[in-house]
This record gives sequence, C-alpha cells and structure tokens, in this order.
Amino acid sequence: MANIIDGKAVSAQVKEGIRQEVEKLKAKGIEIGLAVVIVGDDPASQVYVRNKEKACEAVGFNSYKYALPAETTEEELLALVDKLNNDDKVDGILVQLPLPKHLDDKMIINNIRPDKDVDAFHPVNVGKIMIGDYSFLPCTPAGVMELIKSTGTEVAGKECVVIGRSNIVGKPQAMLLLHENGTVTITHSKTKDLKEVCSRADILVAAVGRAKMVTADYIKEGAVVIDVGMNRDEEGKLCGDVDFEDCKEKAGYITPVPGGVGPMTIAMLMKNTLTAGLIHNS
Repeated sequence: MANIIDGKAVSAQVKEGIRQEVEKLKAKGIEIGLAVVIVGDDPASQVYVRNKEKACEAVGFNSYKYALPAETTEEELLALVDKLNNDDKVDGILVQLPLPKHLDDKMIINNIRPDKDVDAFHPVNVGKIMIGDYSFLPCTPAGVMELIKSTGTEVAGKECVVIGRSNIVGKPQAMLLLHENGTVTITHSKTKDLKEVCSRADILVAAVGRAKMVTADYIKEGAVVIDVGMNRDEEGKLCGDVDFEDCKEKAGYITPVPGGVGPMTIAMLMKNTLTAGLIHNS
C-alpha cells in the first residue's frame, strides 16, 4: 500500500516558513505585495483567485485584486500591467489565465516585468530555468519538487518520466528534475510504448489532462507517483490523470486528487512573491 503524500500538510509547512519570514520583514518596515488581475468571470479562475487572496492573508502579504470585465481591451489590460510594473508596493504580478479569447496571453505575459513575474512564464524567466540560473520557478513544477522532497526520495540518478510536454508543467518539470540530476524522459501523445517507458520510472509525474489514464500497469513497483491532473470523472467527481484506486497498491508514494499538487501550486506562488520582495528590498 502506497504512502499518501499530503499536499495540504506540505503546503502548510511552506506557508508557515514564509509567514515567519514576512514577520521579520515587517519588523524592519518591509511589506510584500501581490497584484492579481482577473479578466471576465470564468468560475474556475474566480476560485483560484479567491484561494490566492486567502493565501496572501495567511502569510501576511498585501493583496491587490483587479477584476476587469470580459470586454476589457488589450490596450486597457496592458496599461494596467504597466501601472503595476511601476508600482513599488507591488512585488509580484499575476494575470490569471486563461484570458478571454480576444486577448493575447503571450503579449500580456511578455509585458510583465521579469522581476515581478511570479508565475515564471516570461521568456526571460523560462530561459533562466533552462540554464539553471533562476530567481523564480513555475509554481506547479516547483510544488511537485517539494512533494518529492517530502518523501525523502533522492532525485539524483533516478529514472524520471514526465507525461506531458506543456510549457506550464511538462517542460519545466523535466528541467527541474534534470537540475537535481535525475535521468529524465519526457513522454507525450506520439511516444511509442508509453506504458513500457512509464513502467521504468522511479519517479513518475503525470501532467496530461486525461482522467485516470495512468493505471497500475504504467507503474514500477514502489515508484513515487505525482499526479498533476485535475479532471472530472464520469460521475463528475474531481480526479487526476492517475487512477488512484488502481495504482495505490503498487506505488511507493502517491499524491491524491484533490489534496496533492493543488495546494502546493499556491504555496510556491507565495514563495516566488517573497523572493520578488527580497530582490526589490535588497
């Protein structure tokens, strides 16, 4: 029976460390601020933004929310980003994705100042991650690394397989495992013998967006299995990319959905915002 990796507990530890750091900064008169911009009324985005506000409150950051109507123009959004870039009270800027269809995600992200890009999506930050000289890490892959660390598993020398090649999770995840000296394979829809490749992994990260795709025959006995997926099953219940019930007997460690990677993403956003604040006040 696998050990369940409790993302809520690990994220609470990370946030507590940040809260203590923020108290020390406040004693020196330094305040940290995160600006979150949401355009339109996508229900999932609204939930994420609320959770980010709660997390800011928990660690002691100032939180600035900008809720814009769905018909906001690119010029208006860029003007707001420019204003936040030049606002010394704001250490981190997060524009909640996806944006309405008429807005260009890439253009907006490219206009956020790299030292305030706490999502680590700006090409400058992506490039820094590639060469291993970074200030910020993308929140979900960084959260995955914390969860792996919490199991006591050494990444160095391990066979690591990432299912999925998105710019937000798959590619940066592979880089972070590589920086820790893992031997990394990125798999995707065109991979031959996917099951066979995955079953060699000591550490398997599933980030493909297909409900319960990964079954026990994808998994090596005793592997660390991290499920980044957030899907709905046929009954409408939240589930991951990994068939948890099928895999929990075979894995050594496994994350549940919900309660695994999700809480870590927001904890790492808080960590990036603290890093930004320290850079701006150094």
